[in-house]
Amino acid sequence: MGEIEPNEDLGWLIKTLEGILGVQRPLVINHLRSLRRKHPDLTPQQVIARLEKQYLAAVSTGGAAVGATAVAPGIGTAAALGLTVAETVGFLEASAFFGQAVTEVHGIAVEDEQRAKALVMGLMLGAGGQSLVKRAAEQAIGRGGMPGNTYWGQLITSAMPAGAMGQVIDFLRRAFLRRMARNTGASMVGRAMPFGIGAVIGGVGNNILGRQVVKAAREAFGPAPLQFDGNLAPRVKEVRPSLGTRIREAREIEREGLGGGLRRLRERRAGRDAAPEQADGAPPVPDAPGDAPSDDPRAQG
Repeated sequence: MGEIEPNEDLGWLIKTLEGILGVQRPLVINHLRSLRRKHPDLTPQQVIARLEKQYLAAVSTGGAAVGATAVAPGIGTAAALGLTVAETVGFLEASAFFGQAVTEVHGIAVEDEQRAKALVMGLMLGAGGQSLVKRAAEQAIGRGGMPGNTYWGQLITSAMPAGAMGQVIDFLRRAFLRRMARNTGASMVGRAMPFGIGAVIGGVGNNILGRQVVKAAREAFGPAPLQFDGNLAPRVKEVRPSLGTRIREAREIEREGLGGGLRRLRERRAGRDAAPEQADGAPPVPDAPGDAPSDDPRAQG
């Protein structure tokens, strides 16, 4: 494999990616559980299709928004270029979230930050990611040590020995920085163009790049599994009494005295223990307004 010289000016992208991956997995798990709670009939294939639509919408909107700054009064070229850097980070964050989510749907829990980083860089390399990963793996562990009939996403996230990951990540890092330098440079010029042209280039350009990532994800893991991993089972959120209910209870406790207050506390604890809790200590994913839990029945009427 030819030597690829990294662009050290973009080394901050690697650090940004590491920071993103360090906090994203609990959010990914909660997002998938939320999707399954709201749409319990979705199959793994349908969940992945929904993730693809969400991802493409997010990256396309971000590119168009930054491109539109070229026509905003008082925003010059230098400011537009600065916003492009922020948009690049947004694209990276969305791609990392999407890649991790697809991996989890396939039943692979990527808890190792180095493997997650290699996966995201491979996905963002598009069509070249697959061949690059396999060539790097062959150099790291030898052709004879390669697991047979393994998709490259599975190779990176679980099948490849941990000792070989360092060399693979080094190859991916060089190619990734070179690709980002080329894409970022071209997008800066396009988004700084006047008269709204930048908005069109930004939105369309990010959509094209996003579709490359989606295609790479499909090739990385193959067909969706038939069933979900148990870790993605939807969790029923605890129903909390409304403010009106709590005020009325406080007044009743005041009338009933200490004994009544202790009785209500025991009832509340018993009800909480009987309901499934939000798992893993991950921050809860808010439901849509139409999915909000109803108030305590005692608050009705």
